[in-house]
Amino acid sequence: MKCTTIIACSLVLLLAGCEPSTKITKTWMDPSLTPETAQAYKKVLVIAGFRDQSTRRIAEDKIVAAFKNVKGVQSYTYLQPIDTIRGVVEDRLEKDGFDGVVAMHLADVDKSLSYVPGTTYYGWYGYGWGGSPGYYQQDKTYYVETSLYSLESKKLVWSGTTSSLNPGKVDRALDEIIATLKGQLQKQKLIK
Repeated sequence: MKCTTIIACSLVLLLAGCEPSTKITKTWMDPSLTPETAQAYKKVLVIAGFRDQSTRRIAEDKIVAAFKNVKGVQSYTYLQPIDTIRGVVEDRLEKDGFDGVVAMHLADVDKSLSYVPGTTYYGWYGYGWGGSPGYYQQDKTYYVETSLYSLESKKLVWSGTTSSLNPGKVDRALDEIIATLKGQLQKQKLIK
């Protein structure tokens, strides 16, 4: 009986460990937006507002690659340091055939402590032996906000925030965030 309990607990822990670490925490969509207008996006500028230039470029490249039915252009290939006046940039974007802007940025990092209980191994008589003590670990949750702006209406049409708990490598975390966002945008019929 104890062996069955240990196996069942192990399976529960294994399945819990398979849970994705990135989730959508909130979304907002312009109530006047319809599937027809949402699917009209043909060319968007992709801006990843991260401080680290390497992370910014990686994120923009990954977003462009993920959204195959929309032509995406990375901001690092399009914008220049002198492009600081919003109206001038919007006019240039419209002239160049853009109809939207996708902007991503790190909104917040939340630090918290969690307790990881220790383990005890049980023999076949039910007596506990060995194991490891419990400990506290610091968790970091990264909140990334991504927004879709319409150049035609000059307004925000969709915004979503993802949370990623203790992401490992930046590259993998970005893949999870983008896949989660893509799924949500497809679910809401904003992209194909």
